[in-house]
Amino acid sequence: MPVPEITNSFAGSVNRVTLGATKESGGTRTSTVTIGGSTNVVYGGSSSDAGQKPVIAMDVIDTRPETWPDVLAQSYEGVLDSPADWAKKCVEESGADMICLTFDGIHPDTGDKDGGHAVKVTQDVLAAVGVPLVLWGCGNNEKDNKILPMVSQAAKGENCLIGPVEEDNYKSLTAIALADGHHLITKAPLDINIAKQVNILTSDMGFPLEKIVTFQATGALGYGIEYAYSIQERQRMAALGGDKMMAMPAICDAGYESWRVKEAKMDAEQWGPVDDRGPMWEAATAICLLQAGVDIVRMRHPKAVATVKKFINQIWK
Repeated sequence: MPVPEITNSFAGSVNRVTLGATKESGGTRTSTVTIGGSTNVVYGGSSSDAGQKPVIAMDVIDTRPETWPDVLAQSYEGVLDSPADWAKKCVEESGADMICLTFDGIHPDTGDKDGGHAVKVTQDVLAAVGVPLVLWGCGNNEKDNKILPMVSQAAKGENCLIGPVEEDNYKSLTAIALADGHHLITKAPLDINIAKQVNILTSDMGFPLEKIVTFQATGALGYGIEYAYSIQERQRMAALGGDKMMAMPAICDAGYESWRVKEAKMDAEQWGPVDDRGPMWEAATAICLLQAGVDIVRMRHPKAVATVKKFINQIWK
């Protein structure tokens, strides 16, 4: 018996956002991505209600990731010391829609690299690939406020997605994103009210709501996925209900969170081969959150990316 369609009519929709700037728009990207636009829940209504297909942003770290498990690092053997070559591999071999350039190396505890390093890495990756970039800070507010303005300036005109900004640390990055023509990531710790408040705060600074992508801290499979799904779903329902302060597309970080858990990387014969288990853990996390309404998924392992791409192409035809 066929499953009936969900035909509920909603008052609102998710904002449609285009990232990346081609030569015609003043940038150097050879492609752009458009996300959002949904007017129904995932699987709900007609195909036209689904909006744009979700996209995958593959992680590239500005310095060699010393803590990555072997099963993940082996996928990038030979390029881990070159973010530009790493990004090129992600695009050419895995079909990454975007590159998420993550500046872990500027963190005081993991290299304490300076602005010159971050600017050079940004320029090198921009020259190596033509897809849009996500420019992701290290998570240390003091260092991000110092370095990310330089990164933003280095990528000016490329219409990147930069952040994330939080309730206690949004003014500096909001101002530079506005000045350099980038989109902004607003972050909340799995809290629907804080997410809305950060959007209000950035909007009060004159930043357009239509240029915001939201990020609820991600929980991996077995480590809070149910709560992460619930929060993401509530955010999507708020957007569909007409709440303009919650109508932004969403990004999640399936890669980082999935490869933190011991089940994804620990050698344990009774759990099956780790070469399969790790990518499966990441893919399951990503697919779960896609069904809650995520628009951009940060990912790491090529095998997981291939699985998730296949799922996206089947659902968002």
